[in-house]
Amino acid sequence: MYLAKKLVLAHFWVAFVAFFAAILLGEWQMFVRSPLSPWVNNPEHYYRSVTAHGTVMAYVLPTLVAMGFGYAITELALKRPLIGLRWAWAGFWLVIAGTLMAALTTAAGKSSVLYTFYPPMIGSTFYYLGIVLVVVGSWIWVALMFINLRAWKKANPGAAIPLAMFGNVAGAYLWAWTSVGAAVEILVLILPASTGFTDTINVGLARVLFSWTLHAIVYFWLMPAYIAFYTLFPRAIGGRLYSDTMGRVAFALFLVFSMPIGIHHLFADPQVGAGFKFVHAVMTAMVSIPTLLTVFTIVASAEIVGRLRGGKGPVGWVKALPWSNPWMLAVTLAFIMLGFGGAGGLINMSYQLNESIHNTQWVTGHFHLIFAGAIVIMYFMVAYELWPQLRACRPLSPRLMKTQLWTWFIGMMILTMPWHLVGLLGAPRRMAYYDYTHPLLAPQAITVTMSTFGGLILVISAALFIYILATPKRQDAPAPAFSFSQAVHPHARVPAALNGFTLWVSMMIALTVVNYGYPILQLALTPEAIVPIVPIGAR
Repeated sequence: MYLAKKLVLAHFWVAFVAFFAAILLGEWQMFVRSPLSPWVNNPEHYYRSVTAHGTVMAYVLPTLVAMGFGYAITELALKRPLIGLRWAWAGFWLVIAGTLMAALTTAAGKSSVLYTFYPPMIGSTFYYLGIVLVVVGSWIWVALMFINLRAWKKANPGAAIPLAMFGNVAGAYLWAWTSVGAAVEILVLILPASTGFTDTINVGLARVLFSWTLHAIVYFWLMPAYIAFYTLFPRAIGGRLYSDTMGRVAFALFLVFSMPIGIHHLFADPQVGAGFKFVHAVMTAMVSIPTLLTVFTIVASAEIVGRLRGGKGPVGWVKALPWSNPWMLAVTLAFIMLGFGGAGGLINMSYQLNESIHNTQWVTGHFHLIFAGAIVIMYFMVAYELWPQLRACRPLSPRLMKTQLWTWFIGMMILTMPWHLVGLLGAPRRMAYYDYTHPLLAPQAITVTMSTFGGLILVISAALFIYILATPKRQDAPAPAFSFSQAVHPHARVPAALNGFTLWVSMMIALTVVNYGYPILQLALTPEAIVPIVPIGAR
């Protein structure tokens, strides 16, 4: 990297330190909800913790990782200095300022509204302004990704955009559009209520606007992980990418299918029509297509390596894979968690089956497997891969990396599998405590206790991750030149539709307008959706 080393390092360090603090809060929540602890004296403390944990994990961690990784990709893939370095630092400091504002008001007990905001509950104005600053800082990153790509294309007319940069910019455009829903909700509905200009809020409209952001944000979270699948993993295990085209199609389809699906989170909401719920359920099924393409492509890339290493027969290549390589382990574990989490998602997207698990611990288990499992484990690998470039250090210890990856996987499975079980039994999520002496709740005590121990393993794994990053062995020689995976059959010329974003962004916006336009307009004109606000403050 030319200019962005300190910038990328700053993004990663803040992201991962905040992540570790959020992990501690999550484990505390599991402990106070379990039979291992008496009832928490003040449930407000629990909801402060849930708000802080969710805000960091949903907004701060993935935003900073995507921004930092994006800046690194811009210089490493385009092989030119980052344009707008000062603006990039300005965006970083806006994110930091917003994070501190939100954290301080949450700690003071003035914004225990969870990261989903939950109108008609209204917290401190400074909490919402903090979220706005985080989003504005990320929008600067979006603009810089566009500017840098445009400058590169001008200097390289007709050349194929490097796959890593194609995925990076696709993620930036997806985030720019998906964040609009929550931004409009805050600016138009929540801030007027929190500042005292109104004492009512249209909760139906607020929920629909947040659903615009609520599920598409998951695909913004996973973009860095999928970029790592396609552009780092094949090279790291000694092979080549099976298909560059498949990667471009997957990134493009995430733009198209990620947005018009959020109303499947509102299946139980009587103010949203059944027709639009059905449409969003169908579109939710469509978003599995780029994931299935990715699984096929990455497994095929691994098979190439196994065959080159002497693997024979239908499964002999699997045994021949470089299992001592941390990348091989990380992607395998990520795919396992992605498989379990995706299977649970099929229940969530079903209009009928969702009734059984809506707002239960099943949902918590599902999204922890997807995000905290499959996605975060790839965030670890991105940091491990870039660290020698950023710190001018020797390659990190494979033994420690594999230990950290195994403990994360084991902890996540122990944490989430009991959640799925108690969710089927009807255990609600986001409850401060339970009375396990009640005969109907007593059978759940052992499963909740298991989840608590799973969370403890995750804390240990997260601490080991921070230790690995904080104690690298220095070396005087410069780090080896960084490279991304090359395709088995490089394209002489990439199709125009897969070498730009005009078509895909247009489809993304059009589908969003079709799938959200009428529900938003209808609820905006529905007086019955307007209710008094419920101010939230310290007890």
